[in-house]
Amino acid sequence: MSGDGRAESANALLGEIAGVGADRARGGYSRHVFTTAEGELREWFGGAARARGLEVQVDRNANVWAWFGRPGPDAVVTGSHLDSVPGGGAYDGPLGVVSALAAFDLLRAQGFTPRRPLAIVVFAEEEGGRFGVPCLGSRLLTGTLAAERALGLRDGNGDTLADVARAAGHQPAHFGRDEETLGRIGTFVELHVEQGRGLVHLDAPIAVGSGIIPHGRWRFSFTGQGNHAGTTLMEDRRDPMIPAAEMVGAVRRSAAAVPEARATVGRLVPTPGGTNVIASRVDVWLDARLPEPGDVRELVAEITEDARAAAELEGCRVEVREESYEGAASFDAALRDRLRALLGDAPVLPTGAGHDAAVLARFVPTAMLYVRNPSGISHAPEEFADPADIDQGSADLARVLRSLAG
Repeated sequence: MSGDGRAESANALLGEIAGVGADRARGGYSRHVFTTAEGELREWFGGAARARGLEVQVDRNANVWAWFGRPGPDAVVTGSHLDSVPGGGAYDGPLGVVSALAAFDLLRAQGFTPRRPLAIVVFAEEEGGRFGVPCLGSRLLTGTLAAERALGLRDGNGDTLADVARAAGHQPAHFGRDEETLGRIGTFVELHVEQGRGLVHLDAPIAVGSGIIPHGRWRFSFTGQGNHAGTTLMEDRRDPMIPAAEMVGAVRRSAAAVPEARATVGRLVPTPGGTNVIASRVDVWLDARLPEPGDVRELVAEITEDARAAAELEGCRVEVREESYEGAASFDAALRDRLRALLGDAPVLPTGAGHDAAVLARFVPTAMLYVRNPSGISHAPEEFADPADIDQGSADLARVLRSLAG
């Protein structure tokens, strides 16, 4: 709340963090876990929560919790994340956090006293922008990602998650499934900016989520022979960039042939990366998503076959590693219908975007609310939500929390 105790809108709260993590090179924001920018956002959230009289706790997996009243079991929890993809938009993640704070302000202004505990959570590294695996905080909390594997993950500088977490003041030895914290969550509701144009087509400001399609990330490592760009004849080369480029084309062709498939190469890193150097290794990351009943792994297998053939033709090798995978996630049907009725028969939308809510959906009743994005663009600076829709989203979230906890 403001210094004089007045409630703050979600739009005003977004303004408070608008300068944190701005990326001058890419545009948008780069706010990755345990970086200076993400640390500033954690501090901001803790201060905003304490100003509202909330009790702030950091769990064993570096997720931040703010409790309205005494922490306890069967809590109604809302929240999202504050990290971003490289050069991401201003709303993906933070909108769910500021809307939760604004919703708590509205409940307080209404004199609401919950009968169930209420909490806001900020999950760590939802986007996987630093260590490549999405939803790290919620996966560690639930035990769907082994702590041993997570702590060994390396960022682009070669630093492990264990090292950077320790440097940020956390205890990596405590990372892993957290029965106590997970056991407190009775219901989870995540508000998020829509990452598509569904609400634009429906001419509606708010929707309730139905589920998330299967998706995963794979790393293709092509290796050949590094050499001099000016002295090595074309017929003497074993250049891993060639099969890597062939793979990018294969991804587009394979996905275009399967209805509703989405497959993307958004990151390609050559080693050593010099302009006048034939690369010795090229790492390519594939993001693939495919609704049921198709199998996303079948699509990846087809792409892998093409990648292996291209590597062999160039005299190179390729290794493929699955870095993450989430099957189809369906949100709790009874909770979905309750929220839809509460919000005036709001439309129901599926999504191809992953969220911490999808991880938690296996363990607790979970729901999502989407706020209209008139640009239809996400994971880019053009991501947007209209201030009036943001206000409605936080008001609707307050209505939901009041119903669930009252």
